[in-house]
Amino acid sequence: MERLISPTHSLKGTLRVPGDKSVTHRGLMLGALAQGESTLYYPLKAGDTLSTAQVMRQLGAEITEQGEHFRIKGAGLRLKEPDDILDCGNAGTLMRLVAGLLSGQEIFAVLTGDASLRRRPMGRVTLPLRQMGARIEGRENGQLAPLAIRGGGLRGIHYELPVASAQVKSALLLAGLFAEEDTEVVEPAPTRDHTERVFRHYGLPIEVEGRLIRTRRAEPFAAKDLTVPGDFSSAAFFIVAALITPDSEVTLEGVGLNPTRTGLLTVLKEMGADLSWEVTEGQDGEPVGWIRARSSQLRGVVVDPQLIPLMVDEVPILAAAAAWAAGETYIPGLEELRVKESDRVAAIAKNLQNLGVPVEAGPDWLRIRGGHVAGGGLVEPFHDHRIAMAFAVCGLPKGVTVQDAEWASISFPSFWEDLERLAGKK
Repeated sequence: MERLISPTHSLKGTLRVPGDKSVTHRGLMLGALAQGESTLYYPLKAGDTLSTAQVMRQLGAEITEQGEHFRIKGAGLRLKEPDDILDCGNAGTLMRLVAGLLSGQEIFAVLTGDASLRRRPMGRVTLPLRQMGARIEGRENGQLAPLAIRGGGLRGIHYELPVASAQVKSALLLAGLFAEEDTEVVEPAPTRDHTERVFRHYGLPIEVEGRLIRTRRAEPFAAKDLTVPGDFSSAAFFIVAALITPDSEVTLEGVGLNPTRTGLLTVLKEMGADLSWEVTEGQDGEPVGWIRARSSQLRGVVVDPQLIPLMVDEVPILAAAAAWAAGETYIPGLEELRVKESDRVAAIAKNLQNLGVPVEAGPDWLRIRGGHVAGGGLVEPFHDHRIAMAFAVCGLPKGVTVQDAEWASISFPSFWEDLERLAGKK
């Protein structure tokens, strides 16, 4: 589906973005492991998380949709062996986390996904899970899906992550719930901590000592309701849209403001953004609040590479902001973006070129010279939801055409309608 966006001269209004994708994945998995029934309030219901719900159903949980929510009847700590292949769709978080979960189960299961997911690196989780005792086979010796897993008999390990990855950390912590002896994960840099928070919410063993996270074998635990905050990564598109579109003011309400997710706010403030935000409440361990963004004259910056793990999903929309900033923006530390849903470094560079923005790309960096966005350009999503939305925003003030616009539904089904409403076009 191709979508033509006419030049937009103002964005005004208040918006609640969909539920956080990361918290929804984890809430579905932990609800499935619990004993009893619970409600997952305001989850994201989109391509990736619907795949998670279906996978957990195949593993024995009863998950039904009740309006905006999910009702979950847990299967307990021992899941059932699925009678078919588990299809993870486009969801890398699902494949990596459920690989950890299945490694602790005395069952056999096969994980696959779409063409994009089958190209993404899985060795980073299969290697340490094998060290814990899981038997995992896959293409290129377990580097690529499909993955065949026969779990059980795990022993805890001390593992130092070679790269900062919340997904690998989470996979090992989930496996550690079923392992003899402690499981310890050491991060080279802080990453999003939703898994640690949801463990605490359910009373599961979790200890954090600086960059070392420790868990151990879990006892059966009771089901417990969980409320999902709005997804900061989804809010980010409208934050930047308001900053670069003249005469704009947008307020995002009910947004998760977990400090391991909000590195983008720090960078945008350094760029001169008129931004304010406040944590107003806590929802089941996650800080929640509002963000307000107004039209701003942005300037280029050199981004601190230590911030990249705190904004890894927001780099595409940061690049869109940099395209409108005066001067040059340099973004280092992007090796992880090469192995996301697309090669995001290449996809960002290609779309900036399509919109007339001078850009250089290296193995793990981007250099963007802002202030040169042309009207009427063409956005190529490369089968990547965040690329589709980020460059729709980038071309918004002058008009843009987005190919395969349906990719946005992977994480933000109402994106196009919300954009039209704030632009006064709906």
